[in-house]
Amino acid sequence: MPIRLAARAVLVHRDRLLLVNAYPPAAGSDLWCCPGGGAAPHEALPDTLIREVHEETGLAVRVDAPCLVNEFHDPDRGFHQVEVFFRCRLRAGALDDGWRDPEGVVTRRRWAARADLAALRHKPSALADVAWDGATVPYDPLERIVP
Repeated sequence: MPIRLAARAVLVHRDRLLLVNAYPPAAGSDLWCCPGGGAAPHEALPDTLIREVHEETGLAVRVDAPCLVNEFHDPDRGFHQVEVFFRCRLRAGALDDGWRDPEGVVTRRRWAARADLAALRHKPSALADVAWDGATVPYDPLERIVP
């Protein structure tokens, strides 16, 4: 199975971090993560993120600089994912309990203060430090290969 590439939004608004459930309800998990998802072929990661955040939350975001690269795997299933987390800013919208993720994965979304995050099971483990410390990593956007 190929490595899956995903983008995730680190969106802190009014000192609260946007989180979504990490698994669909049938999985029975209480794990929280930043919204985002897998990139389509030839889709720039910021475009992936704008699409995924809207699908999962109904919010419109502006994508800024990357702040974390996370990698995880499930060797029993052959699953391996690399995620690039980008700082984002809210452009429009508000969380609405009636919003439906078209893929049916995200059914819960919330804003969490840093103190709240300490009591929530979440991934990656460094999320609180990344969300509130302001660090970024360089990013060279998608471009055509030189012929």
